[in-house]
Amino acid sequence: MSAGRFEEAEYARRLADVKARMVDAGFDLIVCQDPANMCWLTGYDGWSFYVPQCVLVHLEEDRPIWFGRAQDAASARMTTGLPETSVVPFSERLVQHPVEHPYDELAGFVRARGWENARIGVEMDAHYYTARCHAHLVAGLPDARFASNHDLVNWARLVKSEAELALIREAGAICSHAMNRAIGKMRPGVPQNHVVAEIYHAQIMGIPGAGGDYAAICPLVPVGAGTSTPHLTWTDAPLPDNGLAIIEIAGVRRRYHAALTRTVHFGEPSQLYRDTARAIVEAVDAGLEKARPGHTAEEVEAAWQAVLRRNGLKKESRVGYPVGLAYPPDWGERTVSLRPGDRTEMQPGMCFHFMAGVWFDSYGIAISESFVVTDRGGERLCDVARDLIVVD
Repeated sequence: MSAGRFEEAEYARRLADVKARMVDAGFDLIVCQDPANMCWLTGYDGWSFYVPQCVLVHLEEDRPIWFGRAQDAASARMTTGLPETSVVPFSERLVQHPVEHPYDELAGFVRARGWENARIGVEMDAHYYTARCHAHLVAGLPDARFASNHDLVNWARLVKSEAELALIREAGAICSHAMNRAIGKMRPGVPQNHVVAEIYHAQIMGIPGAGGDYAAICPLVPVGAGTSTPHLTWTDAPLPDNGLAIIEIAGVRRRYHAALTRTVHFGEPSQLYRDTARAIVEAVDAGLEKARPGHTAEEVEAAWQAVLRRNGLKKESRVGYPVGLAYPPDWGERTVSLRPGDRTEMQPGMCFHFMAGVWFDSYGIAISESFVVTDRGGERLCDVARDLIVVD
């Protein structure tokens, strides 16, 4: 099923929003290679982002244009509502060609449409828009004016529609289910990969009425001293008789993500660990209280830091980022950051992962929440015990 065949009116609204932003930014044409942006604009959904592909938006075109590998054109026809004229395949012989490149044909298509002098915005920070993609596109359009579009479409995605929020709330329920399953599996001596297998099973099975999808990030399960750093995955080593383990996962519903982190302690934890966990939860609640219209991203972060400081703690890195529609390798949207200096105003419908944790030289504790901004403050999307989870 497509990641999001929403009503046509929703796609039309998205396109109009993007075009208005293009006018403000001075672009005639944008090239979107971020697979989440491609999906958000058209509904396109396929594991084809490992080869060059993109969606074009031109101010004078009524519909976006999908450009991709010839054998994936059928996927575009199945998952989007685009007319045949807006599905443009490139030659199969160009896949991983040592000299030529699919964007040679993309440049030719742009010239054929009479757009060779266009002001073109490209996604310079998108994971799959490679240096080679850019070089071939620029070489093929010497009279065009290229510039970074500064994640223009990502910013258009920041405030979610009611239809998107419905999927994200289902993702939160799936995430809660998967996290509880993981915690139930975590016992001393159980191999770490067995816990991860439980997570994957729960993520994909989903909940009654809402099947799950693959996540943009694999489960992160640092154990013991590994909890001092946040982005380790897992091994087949057994879980310890005593010590910490962190689980960071997401629930996913039709590509929409809700992420969550919990910390488990095997055996009786020290008072220091208990106090740290309680301070993190209290600090999250202070931040959620500020996650409403009239406050900014940096004010949410400041409320969190104030509670940490009262407890003798601090977190140097940002404490949150927007989540929603995503593909590997990341579920963040690359726009707002909950950190000092970001004065983005909170608006209802924004969704964030409040990545609440503190890391020290030999251990770390994280108890994060995904939330949606409302007039009443941040609404948590998951429902899992909010404390240091003790496993005897």
